[in-house]
Amino acid sequence: MTSTTGPRPVSPVDAVADAHVAATARLDPITATHLGVPGHERELTDFSPDATAERTDRARSTLLALEGLAPADDVDEVTVAAMRWALGNEIALHDAGERDGVLNNLDSPSQKVVEVFDLMPTDTEQAWDDVAARLAQVPTSLASYVASLRYAAARGHVAAARQVEAVVAQARAAADADTSAFTRLVRGDDAQRVLGDDHPLRADLERGAAAARGAYAELARVLCDELAPVAPQADAVGRERYALWSRHHLGAEVDLDETYAWGLEELARVQAEQRDVAAQVAGPGASVEEAAALLDADPARLLSGTDALRRWMQATSDAAIEALDGTHFDIPAPVRTLECRIAPSTTGAIYYTGPSDDFSRPGRMWWSVPPDVTTFSTWRERTTVYHEGVPGHHLQIAQGVFERAALNSWRRLASWTSGHGEGWALYAERLMADLGFLDDPGDRLGMLDGQRLRAARVVFDLGMHLGLPAPAEVGEWNPRSGWEFLLANVQMPESFVRFEYTRYLGWPGQAPSYKVGQRLWEQSRDAARDAAAARGHAFDLRDFHARALALGSVPLAVLPTALAS
Repeated sequence: MTSTTGPRPVSPVDAVADAHVAATARLDPITATHLGVPGHERELTDFSPDATAERTDRARSTLLALEGLAPADDVDEVTVAAMRWALGNEIALHDAGERDGVLNNLDSPSQKVVEVFDLMPTDTEQAWDDVAARLAQVPTSLASYVASLRYAAARGHVAAARQVEAVVAQARAAADADTSAFTRLVRGDDAQRVLGDDHPLRADLERGAAAARGAYAELARVLCDELAPVAPQADAVGRERYALWSRHHLGAEVDLDETYAWGLEELARVQAEQRDVAAQVAGPGASVEEAAALLDADPARLLSGTDALRRWMQATSDAAIEALDGTHFDIPAPVRTLECRIAPSTTGAIYYTGPSDDFSRPGRMWWSVPPDVTTFSTWRERTTVYHEGVPGHHLQIAQGVFERAALNSWRRLASWTSGHGEGWALYAERLMADLGFLDDPGDRLGMLDGQRLRAARVVFDLGMHLGLPAPAEVGEWNPRSGWEFLLANVQMPESFVRFEYTRYLGWPGQAPSYKVGQRLWEQSRDAARDAAAARGHAFDLRDFHARALALGSVPLAVLPTALAS
């Protein structure tokens, strides 16, 4: 990889990549906000079939523009390889009919329209004017989504009944004046602080929130009246569709049957390690469940309420940054800021959003807490902070944004692959254990609980969607046995497990990308160690991490070659 110590000239390849980001922002304003690209704050994405086709055509034209361009350096070589892989997958998904009618409980337009408001600034009158303008666009955006759902349904492509039911519940919550995230947004503390009671924007915001709630009520009606009656009961998508989504999410192509067998072995290995740590927590012979119950009853590990959770998240994150910077990583000044927040939505998701291109909006860790969840155990969640923050998503993504001197805007902002990003975050969790940050047996058990969940869902996801032979304790894969398998492998509240269960069934190939991505990251590290040994050099893990993070996000299929350049 070319050194990032000084700026490199913009190459023709960079120009094509930058133009693609600008076009993406124009065609998908929600993505523009996620990427921190300004100029589209008052718009929402058109999800109609024609707009989806236009975005795919833009991917085709970008790949065509890359043809015949000679890479100017090794940075260009990585860019071309990464864009061919990523955009090629997008085109393949669209051509297979997978981009119209997308509906699941976590990553479909229904959630994206609500959650984009979490990312909008609310500290000035202009910011609130932008919020009001975007709220007014919610009915149009959701109407385009309904058009996409109807278009897909007419072609026999309807999400499983389980997903329809889940999104109906979410849409009704967004439509309810008392529970809606839109209501909380326009009547929250930020609006009061900036606008007060009598500002003219107050009326615009209330009208916009009411229109948004009405649009979600209409979405719930369409889902109930039109999609639910024709939604299939079967959750599995089959091998052909699964292979497409696995390749997309992982950023690499793997042998699905071998990966399933590895998942079973990895799950057994993590279970054995958990039993060893459980004995440290609760005494010889103690079960994992007994150790978890003991930890949950420990007042020193208990947080009550979301305010306490947010403060603990922030303190834990700040401490990790302080300890790691200058020792195991070199963290640039802008990357040292990570904000921990409670999300206005209540889906149960925990997620990270990257900084804007200029770092005026910092990276943020969000916790979307369901209404019935009021207490939190730190032993379960310390590893989550490392996963979402430092050295996990925040260090990885914000470092990529920081690499302006070497990387074009697509490499820095838009080249997200779940296997690369989530695989790194799991790699980071295990790294923190190896570095001694999880030496407390309770915290280590929490990390292992997360690793066990990720291994279990490799087995669950592949087993359920592909109908592979089930382990003896499962018998055969079906909705009931799959549910019991997850319950047996996750020390989490049942509401969390239910959300995750529905997520895996509705988002094929995404959940395994975490653990399989971790596997591929570890293989890349081990290959770099072997290469150093073959040259007679000592392996420098800190240098490996620096080179890997300086690449930005690339498909895992591209990572080994990129690291070697």
